[in-house]
Amino acid sequence: MQGSSVLIVEDDPALLRGLKDNFEAQQYRVQVARDGREGLSAAVANPPDLLVLDIMLPKLNGYEICRALRAKRFEMPIIMLTAKGQEEDILRGLELGADDYVTKPFSVRELLARAKAFLRRREPGASGAFSFGDCKLDFAAHKLFNNGKEIALTAKEFRLLEFFTKRPGRALTRDQILDGVWGNAIIVNDRSVDRCVTTLRAKIEVDPRRPCHIQTIRDIGYRFECA
Repeated sequence: MQGSSVLIVEDDPALLRGLKDNFEAQQYRVQVARDGREGLSAAVANPPDLLVLDIMLPKLNGYEICRALRAKRFEMPIIMLTAKGQEEDILRGLELGADDYVTKPFSVRELLARAKAFLRRREPGASGAFSFGDCKLDFAAHKLFNNGKEIALTAKEFRLLEFFTKRPGRALTRDQILDGVWGNAIIVNDRSVDRCVTTLRAKIEVDPRRPCHIQTIRDIGYRFECA
C-alpha cells in the first residue's frame, strides 16, 4: 500500500539499488541495509510494515535475523530472497518465521505484487468470518457457506480451512500445517495434509484440478489465496 514502510536487507549493491528504486516508484517509504547486523538493528529501531530479507548476508544471515525478530515478537511480514531451487533453505526460513519467499533471479513485478498483497490485508477473522471467492467461513458457528448455501465440512477440514484463512498469502510448510491443525496426534504425516487438502479443494474450488485458493508450492507445502 502506498505510504507503507519497507526495509530491504541485501548485500548486492546493484540489486539493492534496483529494489529500492522500484519500491519507491510505488510510493513506499524505503529503508535499506547492506549487512545482517545493520538490517536487524534497523528492523528493531524502526520496525517496517514489511521486511524484504536476503538469506546470505555478511555479519548476520537472514535466518538469524528472522529468528531474532520473531523471538522479540515483531510480527511484520517477512519475504525472503533465496537462491533458485534451494528447497532446504526455503523450508528453514519458513520454519523460523518468514511468511513467503521469492527465488533469484526473480521478477520485480512478482515481488511487488507479493508485497502489496501482504500490506493490504487486515487481520483475518477480526469480524468472526472470512470471505473468499463465493465462500464465507463463519468461525463462531463453525460453518462454511458458498453463495449462501451451507457446505458440510468435517472437523479436520474446518480446522485446516481456518488455519489457511488466518494466514492468507503465506507459504506454509507441511510441518507447520501438521503442527497447527493436527497438533500432537500420533499417526499423521505429510500425506495426511495432502489428503485433507484434496477433500477440501473438492468443496471450495470451482475446479479442484486447477485450484485458485489452495495452491501447491512444489516441495514446500501450500499457500492460500483469497482471489
